[in-house]
Amino acid sequence: MIDWTRTSVIRCQVNSPEAPVQIWHPRVELTEREERLLKVIGRSRKLIAFLRTFRHVIFDDAFQSELWAMYRDSGQGADAYPPALLCMAQFLQCYFHASDAEVVRLSATDRCWRLVLDLPLDGDDPAFSQGAFQQGRERLIRHQLDRRLLERTIEVAKETKAFDFKKLQKLRVAVDSRPFEGAGRVEDTFNLLGHAGKKVAACAAKQLGSTVEEACRQAGAPLLLGSSTKAALDIDWNSAEQKAEALNRLCIQLGRRAAWVERHLEVVEESPLSRYIEALTQVKAQDLEPAPGGKVQLRQGVAEDRRCSIEDAEMRHGRKSKTKRFNGFKQHVETDLDTERILAGAVTPANRPEEEATPLLQADLKAQGLAPDEVYVDRADVNSSLVDEVEENGGKVLSKPWGGVNPKEGLFGKRDFEIDVANGTITCPGGQTEPFEPGEAVEFNPEVCGACPLRAQCTKAASGRGRTVTMGDNEKLQQRLRRLQQTRPGRAQLRERVPVEHRLAHLANRQGPKAKYFGVRKNTYDLRLHSAIQNLETIHRRIEERQRTAS
Repeated sequence: MIDWTRTSVIRCQVNSPEAPVQIWHPRVELTEREERLLKVIGRSRKLIAFLRTFRHVIFDDAFQSELWAMYRDSGQGADAYPPALLCMAQFLQCYFHASDAEVVRLSATDRCWRLVLDLPLDGDDPAFSQGAFQQGRERLIRHQLDRRLLERTIEVAKETKAFDFKKLQKLRVAVDSRPFEGAGRVEDTFNLLGHAGKKVAACAAKQLGSTVEEACRQAGAPLLLGSSTKAALDIDWNSAEQKAEALNRLCIQLGRRAAWVERHLEVVEESPLSRYIEALTQVKAQDLEPAPGGKVQLRQGVAEDRRCSIEDAEMRHGRKSKTKRFNGFKQHVETDLDTERILAGAVTPANRPEEEATPLLQADLKAQGLAPDEVYVDRADVNSSLVDEVEENGGKVLSKPWGGVNPKEGLFGKRDFEIDVANGTITCPGGQTEPFEPGEAVEFNPEVCGACPLRAQCTKAASGRGRTVTMGDNEKLQQRLRRLQQTRPGRAQLRERVPVEHRLAHLANRQGPKAKYFGVRKNTYDLRLHSAIQNLETIHRRIEERQRTAS
């Protein structure tokens, strides 16, 4: 392990004399050997050269003092590894797709890592232990400093003069999202119940200091001993009767297991045992319903906000489209269109609408003191609080409008009606005019509709009913967007949101389709770290472009 008392770490007092902050002061000048190494590395790992050159800028003393805040509540500042060093290692972990164990190994054996971490190139001692690295990440998450890491890359763009911000008079941002498969195993009801029951048995056995086999036999739950719940049930799964009998047999043994735990153990809140008991209770409530004779049966349909994984309580079923489903989360990013920097990122469960992520993105922007002048959003975000805020501030909102097409083929759609937002009226193709209120459905006069020669082209409603048209809460905005989409310059303006799609594509390529962590919070951390890496690569590319232009 590196002895940080003999390296480029300086301890100084910041606010607390009991816990001096460790400032990491890596060398700025390149040695001849480092220059030779960077020439080779730069051909395939360009970001390594950037991190080595600008590490003292990214982690300046002021920012390092902020990072040290994660040690103030523990009094471990004097004994901890430099927070900036751990953060740099987390950057490298994202860049190289390394596991925590590999991070420790690479810090000892890989000269790219040792070059960036300011370690002797000929040494072979790891920079830190795996436990210290994991604890550093947990502290970063707990203190919301992963958001500051992303914000710091945005600040570095100004400090390095990678962009000519004097020419950028307006802040134009775009918001988009992508599906992200969760890391937890997705299971059907039988396996969810069995999985949760086995975890309860394992936790109970550990608390009592016995084996799982013994704990299950004492509780009268032998089905939980099998490697597979369905294999232990051993039935013909094509038989509805056998499936119903197996479900009740499993639930009876799970009930015995729960009663046994209640008699023999004290369940501590927030303990692993309590979490798995809660998971089992949740699965029963969402997937089962009472049946005649005091039995239970599988619920018809899917429960709202259904849990689909025992290990990851926050994963949910989601839809990319009517035919494409996924299980896990949605990633949301907010991108500056003129500089292609990712300004904010958020993660939500897969079943939540896109607009629920915008308050999280807004909070991150406000923390940076930023307010968009123009916002480009997908149709799913048109009703979001971000759009409302931009409009209230006199900004501009750009998006594709809602289709306004009648779902019944061959009938007039909403776009065929003349909507006068200023006067609050809507006129049908047959000339009938009705007043409307935003967010309400307008029903045209049934008597006029019944005699209209265009009725067959307009509605399939029963006799005595008129055509109905639903008006949006933001009908004025929708009308403006429809006019914009009908012109070539307008369509070109809408296509200017493409950079946010490119950012998401780069993130998908870097992270892959599946989450690395369980839960919303840790996956938010992972998104922010990968977004920070993406920003640093963008800054590096722009610096190189400006240097080539200058030469």
